[in-house]
Amino acid sequence: MDTVETERLTGCADDEIWRAAQEKERFLITQDLDFSDVRKYEPGSHMGLLLIRLFHPGRLALLERVTSLFASEAIEHWQRCLVIATEHKVRVRWPKQKKVE
Repeated sequence: MDTVETERLTGCADDEIWRAAQEKERFLITQDLDFSDVRKYEPGSHMGLLLIRLFHPGRLALLERVTSLFASEAIEHWQRCLVIATEHKVRVRWPKQKKVE
């Protein structure tokens, strides 16, 4: 798993981190609420975004929750989605379906 640190993006602006993830077609996992704006990060307009919202955030708690999600959820279906996960709940915002006429 690549991280902001291993990609040498520590301290960079959100836009730069976002751009780097999209250029490499990566699914971004974050705890940063700035990425929760569905108007800016509309499902279907990116490779995928998982926003983790924990009552007691931290690296270990984040790692444990992500590990749990990857073991229990059908994450292969989250491509191009905005996913918000708390300790007990997962909400997936799917890309809008294009109308076929």
